[in-house]
Amino acid sequence: MTNPTNRAAVIGLGSMGSGMAGSLLRAGFSVAACDVNPEAVSRLAAAGGRGVSTPAEAARDVDVVVSVVVNAAQTEAVLFGEAGAAAAMPEGAVFVSSATMDPAIARALAARLEATGRHYLDAPMSGGAARAADGGLTFLASGSAAAFAKARPALDAMAGTLYELGDAAGQGAAFKMINQLLAGVHIAAACEAMAFAAKQGLDLRRVYEVITKSAGNSWMFENRVPHILDADYAPKSAVDIFVKDLGIVQDMARAEKYPVPVAAAALQMFLMASGAGMGRDDDASVARLYAQVSGATLPGQK
Repeated sequence: MTNPTNRAAVIGLGSMGSGMAGSLLRAGFSVAACDVNPEAVSRLAAAGGRGVSTPAEAARDVDVVVSVVVNAAQTEAVLFGEAGAAAAMPEGAVFVSSATMDPAIARALAARLEATGRHYLDAPMSGGAARAADGGLTFLASGSAAAFAKARPALDAMAGTLYELGDAAGQGAAFKMINQLLAGVHIAAACEAMAFAAKQGLDLRRVYEVITKSAGNSWMFENRVPHILDADYAPKSAVDIFVKDLGIVQDMARAEKYPVPVAAAALQMFLMASGAGMGRDDDASVARLYAQVSGATLPGQK
């Protein structure tokens, strides 16, 4: 049964947001949610939530609004756009922002919302759709003590691990960008290695077996290479996500006059894959790009 004192809104019901909404429902929250995809809203309603049309409708009379959109621009629109959540949220409620964004933008959004008497928790997450569905996400969060206190019941429902990384917005975002730098580089490296192995005529499943037991392994190699082996490029995480995220890394580094040549090279591979028509495909599609330019043959290719 839902507890009427636990009221949440979820804005964005993609593969991550729908899992997070489900975790909140299982924890006894009353959940209102909206998404641009009406089918996602219908699925949420069938699971016991309340589907609505706008962020403002979702945010009324709730304690926590969880925003699970793609980037800073969408987050700003959710908060302050037409029928945005900010004005509809009760004073003292908390907005939990899970989008990956430049820390400076997170700080600006937080200042704007907190000036209205609401709280902002900068809480990008790590983990895939499966972890979102089972309440096992990792949150890299920063914000005021009041924001954490208000958001904690919802975070407990959605998170396997919660890192409290500072008392101001922007710090969680900065931690997430370090993670995304490494993740993007590791995916690009895994794809480069597997296409190179294919060019050598190696048994790719044997390569996977050997590398996952050797020093060259990484979490991304172990997670993404099965997509290549199965020729399954349905997007668990899309190429264009890393076009965006490694682009943010470049912007941050340029502002600090800090060199990031390895991340820059990885960004170029994601950009080329996107330009080749694979932007909405799984990010392991970078291996397909390597195969195209080298003549290597990957599983599923003629």
